[in-house]
Parts: sequence; C-alpha cells; structure tokens
Amino acid sequence: MYRGGAINQRQMDRYEQDASAIGERSFKYAWVLDKLQGERERGITIDFSLHKLETSKYVCSVSDAPGHHHFVKNMITGITHADAAILVVGACESEIDITALGSTRSQALLAYTLGVRQLAVVFDKMDARTVKYSQERYSYIVQQYALVLRKIGY
Repeated sequence: MYRGGAINQRQMDRYEQDASAIGERSFKYAWVLDKLQGERERGITIDFSLHKLETSKYVCSVSDAPGHHHFVKNMITGITHADAAILVVGACESEIDITALGSTRSQALLAYTLGVRQLAVVFDKMDARTVKYSQERYSYIVQQYALVLRKIGY
C-alpha cells in the first residue's frame, strides 16, 4: 500500500517513529492497517479494516482481518468482503497451527465456506533465529499446508 501510494511518506515516517519507540520497527507496516491502540499495544489485529488501493489497471479493496481465535467474528466480517485472500502464517515451529482444530485451518475453511476460492499462503518470520531461511523448514511448511488446504478444497 505504501509503494502503491495509498500511504504518504510523512505518515509512513510517523509509523516508523512510533514503532521504533516501542522497539518494534517492523510494526510500521502492520500499523498501516491496524488503527486501534489495543492492536498496536498487543501486536495483533483485533478489528476488521478496509482500505482502497488504486493501480494503473485496478481498483482494489485491501482488508485486514484478525487471525487470533478470540476475534473470529471480526475475521468473518472481513472474509465476507473478499474475492481472494492471503493467509499469513508464521514459520517458527511454535507458530505452525495446522492441526485438525488449529486456527489456521479454521480460517482457511471459513474462507472457503464463505466463497473465497483464491488463497495465497505467505510465510512470515523466515528470518527468525530458529528458522534462518532454511529450505528444509520451508519445504516442511509447504508440505503440511498443502495437505490440509487440498482437503478443504483449495
């Protein structure tokens, strides 16, 4: 959204300054979509937000929906507006949650049930000390998610 011009440099500098003040410089990108003070303090998305992004060819609505299981109602609100979804999952071993009852699987199942047929999966935190951009870890995660997502219908 920043590179697409939806956020100006001044606002991005402000997000970076605020995020650096709490020792989480990378949060500046999350704060483009996370507006609530509680979201910023806890480092998670709580509420659904919607933003317009225009390119030379397309006008898109970018929504940010929470992934935490306590905020499923807000996530459903976000998914009902979606034609496609990006599922962001952590690459750290402690964050893989693709079990039969896991919230990541539930999110993908909800998205499919609500009509979202295009789903991209993005791995976050590949730079973590326990992952270190490991090809082995990447392949394992892809294998695990592919099995579950195929069963759902993707």
